[in-house]
Amino acid sequence: MRNDALWLLLTLLAGLAADPARAQDPMSAIDWLSQSVSNPAPLRPAEPAVTGQGGAVPADVFVSTLDGPSPDGAGILPSSVTGLPRNLWGIGRSSEIAELLATERVDMIPALQGLLLTLLLAEARPPADAAPPGLLLRARIDKLLAMGALEQAQALIVAAQDRSPEMFRRAFDVAMLTGTEDRRCDELQDNPVLAPTYPARIFCLARAGDWNGAALTLRVAQALGLVTAEEDALLSRFLDPDLYEGEPPLTPPQPVTPLAWRMLESIGEGLPTAGLPLAFSHAELRDTAGWKAQIEAAERLARAGVIDPNVLLGIYTARLPAASGGVWNRVEAFQRFETALAAGDPGAVARTIGPAWQQMASAELELPFAILFAERINRLPLTGEADALAFRLALLSPDYEAAAIRRVTSDPMEKFLIGLARGSLQGVSAPSSMARLIAPAFQRPSPPAEIKALLDDNRLGEALLRAMDRIARGLHGEGRFVTDGLSVLRQVGMEDVSRRLALQLMLLERRG
Repeated sequence: MRNDALWLLLTLLAGLAADPARAQDPMSAIDWLSQSVSNPAPLRPAEPAVTGQGGAVPADVFVSTLDGPSPDGAGILPSSVTGLPRNLWGIGRSSEIAELLATERVDMIPALQGLLLTLLLAEARPPADAAPPGLLLRARIDKLLAMGALEQAQALIVAAQDRSPEMFRRAFDVAMLTGTEDRRCDELQDNPVLAPTYPARIFCLARAGDWNGAALTLRVAQALGLVTAEEDALLSRFLDPDLYEGEPPLTPPQPVTPLAWRMLESIGEGLPTAGLPLAFSHAELRDTAGWKAQIEAAERLARAGVIDPNVLLGIYTARLPAASGGVWNRVEAFQRFETALAAGDPGAVARTIGPAWQQMASAELELPFAILFAERINRLPLTGEADALAFRLALLSPDYEAAAIRRVTSDPMEKFLIGLARGSLQGVSAPSSMARLIAPAFQRPSPPAEIKALLDDNRLGEALLRAMDRIARGLHGEGRFVTDGLSVLRQVGMEDVSRRLALQLMLLERRG
């Protein structure tokens, strides 16, 4: 970064125009986003405009084209992958779709988590209304951030090619939590459209090794009253932690932002991420975190379905547990089973699969466990309870239908599960209360009137979101809504999602 005194002074003075806007014009419904940039303001004096033919405009002026493509259509999953139509949102209103996306959905079944991720990442035409461009894109990215899907959010930001301050704020926080902040700091310097706030400017100067420039920036900001007392205390310790040695730790800001979290970490006052929004868990996947913190962070993210199960495998098997109880019992059971499976020893697998499954189920990590091991387990000649458990793991894996086709059984529950996996319950009776809620959707799917109206209006995306909410409601006491939601998925031809969801409803303990 530049260390030119005149440029730095002009940059600081430019903040006088920029910083008040950050308090008046919040850019996101997510309250923990860092205030890394303000509304557009020049970072250096603009050169005089050149008028007339062949003229130019100053570099710090926003330029947009009329009737240009809307960023709301951006996505990273084409229709050929998702199976969803390009006209996913139809004649829906962007504001209503954004509000529906923002709905908090707690403890979703993994199949629904996957469906929601697909909707958020799908390439699709923007809704037909004339909403401000970017409204739906920001809602989708914010939902990904709320779900802890940072890698996916970053990919969508890149695909959108939106260089607005609103998008930069989100990319900046992804970088803060994944340890890639230097690139974003360079972008903050190089893009004249961005007006960094003082905490972000000071952090980036320090990251670039310009500690004198960072200290000067803080002193000027203090003199001009452009940092809060809370920001001043944190920035002062960040720049000179030795000066505050022996003093009590700072009171964490509310809310904790990714930028504040990183600065607190750097001065030895790092906060555990367990009580913070899920996205913060990514910060404890880094090598700088302790092993227990890494394990617990990976479990939270794997449970949400936003990291590859192999990340969890790698962290679980990084070393031998040196303690017992809690997470260490789970790691030990996992390692014993993984060792037995790697050796190809059916007897050892039969002895260890039950304890490993119980430990993973207690943390709601059955699906990652099945994805990692189901195929290899089912190559072994297991019998009895181990064989039955191996079959259930196979039904939770991507190869559920092939496993069902191979299975020969007289057990009523297994017959019903096989019927679900193959998409037909003809001649099969429902063996449980949950099975009786699922069966009508596979035999005579009948979407509720309000969702059928959405489908008739060509508003498939909204219909799917409403169906997901109905299923969640059904799991919390109103069982008929499970039938309604599954009926919608079956009616619109989402066969794979319907089958996986039904199997998970039968095999996972997720009742409200």
